[in-house]
Amino acid sequence: MVGDIVQSGLLGRRAECEKLDRWLDRARAGRGGSVVLCGIPGIGKSALLEYAVHSASGFRVVRVAGIEIEQELPYAALHQMYSALRSHTVVLPPPQRKALAVIFGAEAGEAPDRLMVDLAVLGLLSAAAVDQPLLCVLDDAQWLDSASAQVMSFVAHRISAEPLAIAFATRPPNQLLNSLPEITLRGLRPADARALLLSALHAPLDEPVTERILAEARGNPLTLTELPRMAAPNQFAGGFSRPDALALSEQIEPGYRQRVASLPPDTRTLLLVAAAEPEGDVSLLWRAARYLGIAPSAFDAAETDGLVEVREKVTFLHPLARSALYRAAGLAQRQAAHRVLANVTDPETDPEWRAWHLEGS
Repeated sequence: MVGDIVQSGLLGRRAECEKLDRWLDRARAGRGGSVVLCGIPGIGKSALLEYAVHSASGFRVVRVAGIEIEQELPYAALHQMYSALRSHTVVLPPPQRKALAVIFGAEAGEAPDRLMVDLAVLGLLSAAAVDQPLLCVLDDAQWLDSASAQVMSFVAHRISAEPLAIAFATRPPNQLLNSLPEITLRGLRPADARALLLSALHAPLDEPVTERILAEARGNPLTLTELPRMAAPNQFAGGFSRPDALALSEQIEPGYRQRVASLPPDTRTLLLVAAAEPEGDVSLLWRAARYLGIAPSAFDAAETDGLVEVREKVTFLHPLARSALYRAAGLAQRQAAHRVLANVTDPETDPEWRAWHLEGS
């Protein structure tokens, strides 16, 4: 039982899960609302978002992820949502429909008023929630471009009479979201932290070393599971280097880069293509593989290593893995990945994404 809880990433999060259950029940009954899951890297925000998704029976789910490399592109994150719900724009008033078409490059025209865009997105989500409740999850909201974040903040304050639920996961602080209901995640309690650490160890530890790791990890789940995997055996035996949770990305990202470096070249190539494609489109990844002459089975090694999961979408199992991989690649490699994606993106059905990848190449 403990193993199942540990694997879910929800060890010690019963209270937070119960809050999310009540929040989803209210939205299911037509009393929608928003919640912000806030905490430092590795504290469990993404795991709670996944819990919300799997608990949202009867809901349609739309996922959006803030992507660090897209922060300077206005409405980049919002485009992920628009792509999933585009068919519902037909019920919007013409000015709102026009506003969305203009900002996403589907029609020519002057840049629309911000309030018109806000109202259009609110109308789009409301229309999508008519037939069944709608859950929108926005992971890594600290990396949303400012235009998307402002729109979603506007919408999140105006859905109390809709069957709509919007969940953000963000690192503190996030000024645009600080007036929304918040669940702040702290480190795990000592007993839960110990159970998680022991589940991640590949060799037994002396009790003094265990106690030191627990004290220094401060209950951060990612620290407790990833650092034992990435640390050399002599680090456990001779004095574990300080896993400062506040500088987690600086410690964890090199470990991800080392794991990727050990994979076969074709696997690394496909991983970089996946990292450069924000929507996790599986069919697009396989088209890119065919274009490159790489067998889809080359991706199996990345799944076996626990870096990614391929189901309805390609999902990096932690955002730091994606950013580490993308940043570790040279400029020419990143440009080549975007060029491949542009070449295999349909210019008729996805002209905006094709243009975006061409810009990155």
